[in-house]
Amino acid sequence: MPALKTWAGYKSMTDRYGKEIYAVYRPNENRNATESALAAFLDLLFEERGFFPLSAFKGQSDELRASWFKKLLPPLDETRVLRLLDERRFVIVQGPPGTGKTHLATRMLRDCYLGNGQTVQFHPNTTYETFIGGLAPAASSDAIGFRFEPKPGFLMHASAEARRIAPAKYLLHIDEINRADLGKILGEAIFLLEPGDPTRKINLAYDFGEPFRSQLQLPENLHILGTMNTSDRSIAILDVAVRRRFAFLTLMPQFSVVEKLACPTMQQAFRDLVSIFVEHAPDDAFNLMPGHSYFLEKDETKAKESLRVSLAPLLEEYLAQGYVGGFAEPIRGFLQGIAAH
Repeated sequence: MPALKTWAGYKSMTDRYGKEIYAVYRPNENRNATESALAAFLDLLFEERGFFPLSAFKGQSDELRASWFKKLLPPLDETRVLRLLDERRFVIVQGPPGTGKTHLATRMLRDCYLGNGQTVQFHPNTTYETFIGGLAPAASSDAIGFRFEPKPGFLMHASAEARRIAPAKYLLHIDEINRADLGKILGEAIFLLEPGDPTRKINLAYDFGEPFRSQLQLPENLHILGTMNTSDRSIAILDVAVRRRFAFLTLMPQFSVVEKLACPTMQQAFRDLVSIFVEHAPDDAFNLMPGHSYFLEKDETKAKESLRVSLAPLLEEYLAQGYVGGFAEPIRGFLQGIAAH
């Protein structure tokens, strides 16, 4: 293996301890990097055994931890999302609660698309008729006072608006896109969600009038951006056929935001909770890590109360539902810490 050739000088060590080694750093000519790596290893080694840096070195230890968090939880900005929308047209931004997914989408709609678009929110009662189009009651002079007429849904309306403003781009933002069964809502319209083929058309059951009549085609300047919460285990899972048609980006909690906007108590609470998830959470539970919006209180006197009334209920729900069963005790310890005082 290439890795074994790269580390050939350490063969005797890897032969003996290879099954136990979970991290290795090979020193190089960068002395500062080597010192930082050594300090990080020692901090981790001793913290796991209940020993913490002396107060004189706590600042250095916190800086190392913050650097690791920034690496572990990379940022996601509008530029990257916009570039993928230009390339793929259909994108989903996923992540834990409180990471600013909806805020990111609405900010992009305002700033990047200059207001050309709309936001719709999916929920369990969203149907094919409300999203694509279908028959709906309309006032009539008939004896019964109404009749059923074809009514365009959100997607058809967005497509018509995109055609009207072309070549300017139009954004359809679908918030909580996985709170409804997207496969059923799309029906045969899933055929249209092919990034590389904007010429695709489907026949509609009714004549919806101009500009589509009885055929629907998604204009090339129509972009669809879905946002979804990865921690809600009660919602529909996007099936493979739907997933294949969307590009996925993940927005994780951002320590840089907490570091910039929050008071010291909030910053420390964020560090402590991220450390618990990093240390104990399996891959499927790591997406439960609460977002930075739970830690943005600026007033030191209000910080503990904010954690108790906003963050604690979420963690308590995780415990009640068994979502963090593998590391419930550290979560309970964290809750006891914010409940104190």
